Amino acid sequence: MVYLTGFHAIEEKIKAGGAMVSLLVAKANPRTRELLDLAKAHKVRVERAGAFDLDRLAPGNRGVALCVNEESNPFDKNVVLEEFIAGIIEENRADVLVAVLDEITDPHNYGAILRSCDQFGVDLTLTRNRRIAKHAGIISKTSAGASAWTPVAEVANLPRAVEDLKHADFWIYGADMGGEAVYNTELSGRVAVILGGEGSGISRLLRSHCDALVAIPSRGRVDSLNVSVAAGVLFYEAMRQRNFRQ
Repeated sequence: MVYLTGFHAIEEKIKAGGAMVSLLVAKANPRTRELLDLAKAHKVRVERAGAFDLDRLAPGNRGVALCVNEESNPFDKNVVLEEFIAGIIEENRADVLVAVLDEITDPHNYGAILRSCDQFGVDLTLTRNRRIAKHAGIISKTSAGASAWTPVAEVANLPRAVEDLKHADFWIYGADMGGEAVYNTELSGRVAVILGGEGSGISRLLRSHCDALVAIPSRGRVDSLNVSVAAGVLFYEAMRQRNFRQ
């Protein structure tokens, strides 16, 4: 079983629906009572649990945890890339933003990026196949529940997936300190932004698929931004450009 903690993470997961086993409650307070009412309204089973048992099952809980079946996908918005591409072509969608995550291994960063994707209108997050269920609690909590809503496509071959996007008229931009200032780059239309792994950056093969590199100009003394912070800045700029154009 996977245990989700954090009030926002639990709230958004229940609202989003999907495979849930039960809501475990050890401590009654106004916030947990809100979650109890929400669980009952969505027909999620509620179980009382001892504080010691809940701490053992779900460290870091605040008296409540949501139990999700490990065999099911805790992130219910997973999509098939081919179906996503076919859909935007059929609908003739002009503005589409995809986040491509290249070896983002820290679940805290992954969750924070999903939160930015939700906030700034990213249409799809694209990543390699990986077993993320064991990190579901961390990702859900760090994303403040956005992982329950953010569409994600997991693929075996990320460079091939990026090529599929290019065939669907996407411009591919890689986030890199040596790139062009992001505010001087056209980010409207069909755009995919590649974010490289912590410390390693974008892999050589994926870099070769980029149409251009974009950077976030800064005045800091530290050499770069954390990847999740950079993601938020880049996605915001894309949203700003699209809203300004409209």
